[in-house]
Amino acid sequence: MQNQITRLLVLFIALVSFTSCSVVEGIFKAGMGVGIFIVIAIIAVVIFIVSKFLGKK
Repeated sequence: MQNQITRLLVLFIALVSFTSCSVVEGIFKAGMGVGIFIVIAIIAVVIFIVSKFLGKK
Protein backbone atom coordinates (compact mmCIF):
# COMPACT_ATOMS: atom_id res chain seq x y z
CA MET A 1 0.00 0.00 0.00
CA GLN A 2 2.82 2.40 0.87
CA ASN A 3 4.49 1.68 -2.49
CA GLN A 4 1.29 2.52 -4.35
CA ILE A 5 0.88 5.82 -2.48
CA THR A 6 4.49 6.71 -3.26
CA ARG A 7 3.96 6.03 -6.97
CA LEU A 8 0.80 8.15 -7.03
CA LEU A 9 2.61 10.97 -5.24
CA VAL A 10 5.50 10.90 -7.71
CA LEU A 11 3.05 10.86 -10.63
CA PHE A 12 1.13 13.80 -9.16
CA ILE A 13 4.31 15.83 -8.65
CA ALA A 14 5.42 15.09 -12.21
CA LEU A 15 2.07 16.19 -13.63
CA VAL A 16 2.04 19.39 -11.61
CA SER A 17 5.60 20.27 -12.57
CA PHE A 18 4.96 19.68 -16.29
CA THR A 19 1.87 21.89 -16.17
CA SER A 20 3.77 24.70 -14.46
CA CYS A 21 6.54 24.44 -17.05
CA SER A 22 4.06 24.95 -19.87
CA VAL A 23 2.62 27.97 -18.05
CA VAL A 24 6.08 29.50 -17.68
CA GLU A 25 6.76 28.79 -21.35
CA GLY A 26 3.59 30.66 -22.31
CA ILE A 27 4.57 33.64 -20.18
CA PHE A 28 8.01 33.82 -21.79
CA LYS A 29 6.54 33.54 -25.30
CA ALA A 30 4.16 36.42 -24.53
CA GLY A 31 7.01 38.43 -23.04
CA MET A 32 9.15 37.85 -26.11
CA GLY A 33 6.30 39.04 -28.36
CA VAL A 34 5.86 42.21 -26.32
CA GLY A 35 9.62 42.79 -26.35
CA ILE A 36 9.80 42.47 -30.12
CA PHE A 37 6.86 44.89 -30.48
CA ILE A 38 8.55 47.46 -28.23
CA VAL A 39 11.84 47.22 -30.16
CA ILE A 40 10.03 47.71 -33.48
CA ALA A 41 8.11 50.68 -32.04
CA ILE A 42 11.32 52.33 -30.80
CA ILE A 43 13.01 51.83 -34.18
CA ALA A 44 9.97 53.37 -35.91
CA VAL A 45 10.08 56.41 -33.59
CA VAL A 46 13.82 56.90 -34.19
CA ILE A 47 13.32 56.69 -37.97
CA PHE A 48 10.44 59.18 -37.72
CA ILE A 49 12.53 61.66 -35.72
CA VAL A 50 15.53 61.32 -38.06
CA SER A 51 13.30 61.85 -41.12
CA LYS A 52 11.82 65.00 -39.55
CA PHE A 53 15.29 66.45 -38.91
CA LEU A 54 16.53 65.58 -42.42
CA GLY A 55 13.34 66.93 -44.04
CA LYS A 56 13.75 70.45 -42.61
CA LYS A 57 17.01 71.13 -44.47
